[in-house]
Amino acid sequence: MTGAAPGTAVAQPQQSTFDRVADRTAAIVLFVVAALAAATFRDYGLGWDDYTHAQYGELLLAFYRSGFTDTRAFSFVNLYMYGGGFDMAAALLAKILPIDLFETRRLVGATVGLIGLIVTWRLARRLGGAAAGLIALALLATCPIFYGHMFMNAKDAPFAVAMTILIVGLVRGCEEYPRIAPATAVIVALGFGLSIGSRVLGVLGGIYALVALVMMFALEAWTVGLRPAAKRLGRFVLVIIPVAVASYVIMGVVWPWSVLDPLNPFRALEYFSAFFEKPWRELFDGVALMVYDMPRTYLPTLLAFQLSELMIVLALLGTAGALVAVIRGTFPPGRRASLCVVLLAAYLPIIITIIERPALYNGIRHFLFLLPPLAVLGGLSGGWLLERASKFGRAALAICVAVLLAGFASPVVEMVRLHPYQYTHYNYIAGGIQSADSRFMLDYWGLSFKAAAQELHAKLAERKTTPPAGRPWKIAVCGPHPPAQVALGPDFAPTWDPKDADFALMLGEFYCAQFDAPVLAEIAREGVVYARVYDIRGRSVPGMFTLPPVR
Repeated sequence: MTGAAPGTAVAQPQQSTFDRVADRTAAIVLFVVAALAAATFRDYGLGWDDYTHAQYGELLLAFYRSGFTDTRAFSFVNLYMYGGGFDMAAALLAKILPIDLFETRRLVGATVGLIGLIVTWRLARRLGGAAAGLIALALLATCPIFYGHMFMNAKDAPFAVAMTILIVGLVRGCEEYPRIAPATAVIVALGFGLSIGSRVLGVLGGIYALVALVMMFALEAWTVGLRPAAKRLGRFVLVIIPVAVASYVIMGVVWPWSVLDPLNPFRALEYFSAFFEKPWRELFDGVALMVYDMPRTYLPTLLAFQLSELMIVLALLGTAGALVAVIRGTFPPGRRASLCVVLLAAYLPIIITIIERPALYNGIRHFLFLLPPLAVLGGLSGGWLLERASKFGRAALAICVAVLLAGFASPVVEMVRLHPYQYTHYNYIAGGIQSADSRFMLDYWGLSFKAAAQELHAKLAERKTTPPAGRPWKIAVCGPHPPAQVALGPDFAPTWDPKDADFALMLGEFYCAQFDAPVLAEIAREGVVYARVYDIRGRSVPGMFTLPPVR
């Protein structure tokens, strides 16, 4: 076993039996996740932004196919402010694979998520050994928020994976300083290029790198003197210049607008520094608040309520251990800087959010990139706990393993119950989704419309009911219209006006009204309604919204 105090890695010339078991178990976990994803990716409906992102991907491909003359992508809503690597890959693969575009997007999302699991495993293993790697992998794989989003979130899930790749590169760079191996250079370039090329928020990685570099320089200046430390720093800066160039090229490939003008990334930063949409209200702790009025407790509260209990406990223990390792002078500068990078990746965005209070909405989807470093910190503490337990004999080790397995089993059971709406998970601290339903947003992206449409089709087919002659069914939709249209098909025409509509498709969110009308389809999990379809033919119904909508 190679566990150690949280935040320390142990190198051994030969792999122990325990490490081999841990690595094989990790491989099994990855295989199981891959098999489940392959079997279930079609179950996931379209998110609110899915249709628009699919269009963006096609426009970006048109830009490249035209020899850079078709620039429609760079005036398409505001998506040119984001990178489109995911959207381009899905659009390209949809032309090759024997499945439709949106199923391809689900499959590509699952693949990107799997890559994120692998990278998280390797990062934790590098820092804390095989047991730490396995536990970090299991924590992230059984995190309902990460698992659910990886299938259908075209922006935030790929960004989280890209940031994790960058963290791996930065950790390796800290360990190799002042040199950098070719493989490390490639990882850093990919991490920076893909992260900033996904969301300009990837510039946070530059802060992580700068802090680590300053830390290593200061520690070396203290121990070996200012001049030798400065020479080593200069050598390192020269080495990373080509890495920076490669990062810029990668960023330009996945986010071509960013390199049309060198100032465009700064324009994107300025654009996203203020809320850029017409504001609306979302439910937080039972109160419908404007998204720019969310309290400072928004992000900490949702992290505490949506992550699994085991992940919260282990991440906090790992944070304490990593802080001790960074502060103590007994560890090499590279090791301390590596752990500092992971701590910054997990907590600096939280601190900035609490201080700055930006517009906050859609749960914690914009903060998925926090989950891999939190899982790594949890893996470090979990590996250390296993090591400590093993010193008390096999019985103590067995008890520790049993507790961990029980902790992993709890969110897995919830993920099965919620499928395919894992992203709506609330833990037992929050009282589960039954308690959260009246206090927070659940299916804010409308994934349940797919299942509701399928039930409606089945009900109409069972009754042999067909659309009126000369027109499709008119269906009032409270929720995202493009996903509803894709799910319903050409026989239905979505509308915002329930007057003279045949049916009403309503999300189970606080802003959608409930009708006193026959229910043709109902999608629910654990007693909580996610979506309903009402038969409102021949009925006069009130407006669809409990609050004025923002469309």
